Amino acid sequence: MLRYTLMRLGIFVGCFVVVWALVYSGVAPRGLGASNGMWMIMLALVVSAPISFVALRKERDRASERIAPRLDRSIDRVKSNLAANRSQEDDVDDAARTPAPAGAPAEDTAAGNAKAAESGPDSEDVKASEGVKAS
Repeated sequence: MLRYTLMRLGIFVGCFVVVWALVYSGVAPRGLGASNGMWMIMLALVVSAPISFVALRKERDRASERIAPRLDRSIDRVKSNLAANRSQEDDVDDAARTPAPAGAPAEDTAAGNAKAAESGPDSEDVKASEGVKAS
């Protein structure tokens, strides 16, 4: 990757020297006011990009072959971490939904909470109204 970066930088510097020579010889236009340096940098970038794309194709492919296995390993590591986190959440959820073993207080379980909710004052009103309808 360092080799590709240095080659890309070399192409840019070469293009910058050519643009600088063209601007100061009057072939290419100068920038407005104090923007001449920025104009030359932007023009060198525009010229060097397509040259690098074509000239450095093989080097870019070699660099991507070296990077791809590391990227695959890191993606696999992230996926396994996500799967582990998902299974932890499932275990906690399953434990919360599982009724308590015999001998445990009913208030600690989800079933005990449901029974407590059924025995509330609202449920007595419903039971009483059902009794009236049944009579």
